[in-house]
Amino acid sequence: MDALGRYSTLMARLESLGNPENVRGMARFGINTETAWGISMPALRSIAKDLGKDHDLALRLWKSGRHEARILASLVDDPKQVTPEQMEAWVAGFDSWDVCDQACSNLFDRTPHATGKAVAWAGREEEYVKRAAFVLMAALAVHDKKSPDKVFLDFLPLIRREAEDPRNFVRKAVNWALRQIGKRNRVLNQAAIVLAEDLAGKPASRWVGSDALRELRSEGVQARLGKRVG
Repeated sequence: MDALGRYSTLMARLESLGNPENVRGMARFGINTETAWGISMPALRSIAKDLGKDHDLALRLWKSGRHEARILASLVDDPKQVTPEQMEAWVAGFDSWDVCDQACSNLFDRTPHATGKAVAWAGREEEYVKRAAFVLMAALAVHDKKSPDKVFLDFLPLIRREAEDPRNFVRKAVNWALRQIGKRNRVLNQAAIVLAEDLAGKPASRWVGSDALRELRSEGVQARLGKRVG
């Protein structure tokens, strides 16, 4: 089967898995369901596992504009073949927080362009582009095992700068980035706590800081970091 035939067969399969009840449930969680079929993430991950990595297929899936097809694209694309131009094109098409989060945490964070894009997108005003910046920071804190602390310390001024953004999808991502950076190791935990304390003392960023402090100071996180040091 040629590439076009494979794509057409896959799209028909995805459509057959649609579930209107799931679509209604997605809407209740603030997901844009305009082009959604209502396919569960476990089902999409299972399909992605069967497909393997396929950059060309991923580009076709993304171009379709369908909600689950775009999430599947993030699961099957090869991060080694993703260009900065592709990342810019995809981020411009984010129209729902879950597509944003899946693309950033399944694919973008594994590219060599991730850190630069996180910094650049943090300064953009579009809601989902700015959210993507901080989801990338959070994902890098978890998945990037090689970068030095400086990479993550350099993210903290951006978190400070954007913590007063009133948009829910942005501030939740800012909070997520702060928490994940602060759970990476003891040094970053202390730096994140200092920032969170400062944010918690300001009305516009109080939730971002106070919510992060609860986790960063928790017994579970402190015990785990203590074990890493030991």
